[in-house]
Amino acid sequence: MTRSEISAGFFKYRSYTPIPFLVLAIMYINANIWSLIAGFLISLAGEIIRLWGVSWAGSETRTTGDVGGTFLIVSGPFAYVRNPLYVGNILIYAGLGLMSFALFPYLQIAGLLFFYIQYTFIVLEEENYLHKTFGEEFENYVKNVRRFFPRITRYRSGNAVQPPFNFKAGLKSEKRSLQAFSLAALTIILLWFVQRI
Repeated sequence: MTRSEISAGFFKYRSYTPIPFLVLAIMYINANIWSLIAGFLISLAGEIIRLWGVSWAGSETRTTGDVGGTFLIVSGPFAYVRNPLYVGNILIYAGLGLMSFALFPYLQIAGLLFFYIQYTFIVLEEENYLHKTFGEEFENYVKNVRRFFPRITRYRSGNAVQPPFNFKAGLKSEKRSLQAFSLAALTIILLWFVQRI
C-alpha cells in the first residue's frame, strides 16, 4: 500500500476513526471532577478553533471524496497554523479522553499518537494538492506557518484571494461535529454522575 493510498483511506474515513477511542473512553471511565473540568475546557477550545476555521473554509472541509479546495485559506486560524481543523480535532479527542480519565495516561497518549499520525498522512496528501494548485503562494505559506504548532503572530499574505468569513455558514457546517462533541461530553458527565450515586 502506497503513502497516497494510506492518506486517501485516512481522509475518507476520518470521521469514523475516533469511534474506537471514544468507546474505550466510555467503557473504562474513571472520571473525577478535575478531569471533567480540565478535559471539557480542552475539548471546548478545540471546538472553538474548528468553528473559527470552518467559518473561513466553509463546507469544503466536509468532503469525503478526493482532497481538494477552491482557496488557499490563510485567514483566521489558518494565519497561525496550517491545519487548525485537525488541531481542533486533536484537542477535542484529547479533552474527551481526559474527561473520562479512562486507562490514564495510556489511552490519551495512544489517542494523541494515532491522531497525529493519521492527520500527518492526510496533510501530506492535501499539501501535494495545494502545492500543485497554488505553487509559490503555498510554498511561502509553508515557510512561514507550521502544520500543527501555531505561530505567535498572524501570517499575512497580500496575494491570496480569501473567501468571506461566514459564521452562520460555519455553524451550519459544524453542526454534526458540535452534536458529536456535545453527546460524547454529556455521556461522560452522566456516567460519572451515575457512578457517584
